[in-house]
Amino acid sequence: MAYEAGPTGFGLARALADAQIDCTIAAPSKLIRPSGDRVKTDARDAAHLTRLLRLGEITAVTVPEREVEAARDLVRAREDSRADLMRVRHRLSKLLLRQGRVYSGGQAWTGLHEIRLRRQRFDNTHTTAAFDHHFDAVLNATAARDRLDQQIIQVAALPRFADTVNRLGCLRGISALTGLALTVEIGEWTRFTGASIGAYVGLLPRILLRDLASTGLDHQSR
Repeated sequence: MAYEAGPTGFGLARALADAQIDCTIAAPSKLIRPSGDRVKTDARDAAHLTRLLRLGEITAVTVPEREVEAARDLVRAREDSRADLMRVRHRLSKLLLRQGRVYSGGQAWTGLHEIRLRRQRFDNTHTTAAFDHHFDAVLNATAARDRLDQQIIQVAALPRFADTVNRLGCLRGISALTGLALTVEIGEWTRFTGASIGAYVGLLPRILLRDLASTGLDHQSR
């Protein structure tokens, strides 16, 4: 049997495997669609998957180990926290800009900048309430991001991930966060070539292949 990968995760696939039932998880972006077929229903999708499965034309998604999937959820939560932090910082900055207050004491969102923010006072109580709301949101989002960063550092040091993360760390600009994210998102390095992995992670293939060769990972990705 087969079904398309989706937001429900891999619980069904694991349950079928425990029951010794073969199941292929199809990569939705790799499914061959008939030309002009724009009608999508559950029944039509099931029939289409059945035909592709019989023809051996389904590109399967690897079901990750539970530990890998949990680490993947962690790094994705960290990316969400980064986006949340950017949004609340933007709201606070725009509020201050509307009040004619622009920070020029160096790099923003540092310790000195936070001290400056804590000293802000407004004549209008409504503006004060709005500022307090946005500033609290920034502090809470920053704390949430930092907690996830600490958790990621601990996970990256686990024996399951440490070797690959450390080798990726030999590449310039790759920290424990990025290294763990690449490790859990890529999963099986052997499913990529030196060129295709570059497109997957958004790097120039020639540069990536050269750098991977220097870390000893290239033989896994070819």
